[in-house]
Amino acid sequence: MQAFFDPAYQAESASLARLEEIAWDAYREGRKAPVTHKAGAGFADPDYELSVEWRETRDRLIAAQQAWAQPGTPSRVLLVCGSARNDGTCPGEISKTFRLVQLAREVLQADGIEVDLLDLSLLTSDYDRHIHPCKGCVSTAMPLCHWPCSCYPNHAERQTGDWMSEIYEMWMRSHGIILLTPVYWYQAPSPLKLMMDRLVCADGGNPDPTSTHGKKPDEAKALELNGWDYPKHLAGRTYGVVVHGDVAGIEGVRRALCDWLDWMGLVDAGARSRLDRYVGYFQPYALSHDALDADTAVQEEVRNVARSVAGAVRELRAGKLSAPDRGLRDPRRK
Repeated sequence: MQAFFDPAYQAESASLARLEEIAWDAYREGRKAPVTHKAGAGFADPDYELSVEWRETRDRLIAAQQAWAQPGTPSRVLLVCGSARNDGTCPGEISKTFRLVQLAREVLQADGIEVDLLDLSLLTSDYDRHIHPCKGCVSTAMPLCHWPCSCYPNHAERQTGDWMSEIYEMWMRSHGIILLTPVYWYQAPSPLKLMMDRLVCADGGNPDPTSTHGKKPDEAKALELNGWDYPKHLAGRTYGVVVHGDVAGIEGVRRALCDWLDWMGLVDAGARSRLDRYVGYFQPYALSHDALDADTAVQEEVRNVARSVAGAVRELRAGKLSAPDRGLRDPRRK
């Protein structure tokens, strides 16, 4: 009932009480996915009742991957703004990260590349938008982590409004990805880290929840021990990274982000595609936007990240992107 604390809802208290009873019943009975259909052909268990919401997301991902692989589709780059602040949050001021995103966007669009913007700061300003935390299913067994994630939405626990169903599709249809982020306490900001954790299913995730009949640990463990191939669903895309800070932590965050993207099978777009810089080093926060205005060098470096990724996307689509280790089999697949 916390969502209805505003006294304006009191006129509907009787209606809310009835809704509360329905919500409690759904919670007690565990109706996580209240609308399902039989999986049908192509799944390990055609008679298993699959969530229609999961199925819709999965079908969009298949279509996005097919479009990604077709030579005739437009080249597309995803720009990810990792800041938690925007002009609609408490400070009411645009972030420096968002300004850097615009520099990258201008370069890419001028090169004829279609751009998707994933502004993660909307988590802090949009109504009922969420990236729910990863529940760590993969730590029980890799096949228990479904691609796309089937942990959400969980209607029984009101874990809804999950943005990841759209975010998976944005990643899947992109030929290149550029992450731009500030440093928060030596780490990536929480909206960015939430997305990263929920992308674990893209690295080894199970595309068939019927093979584990939902979340049955014994079945998932048996599948993994029988020889799981840990499919990398986003492999082959190219990336760039921009990390900025004002005091400390930029190198550690940049390395962590690049290591994560490398692990998932993405290919960096060259040395100039990986950037970490201080803006207004040890200067007052109140002057940080002025510092960015004055730092034309860092502005041009961000443009170079975008130029590097644009060039790598062209090579990727022409089948010329260098990845000398592409044909090697990793003896440690986990």
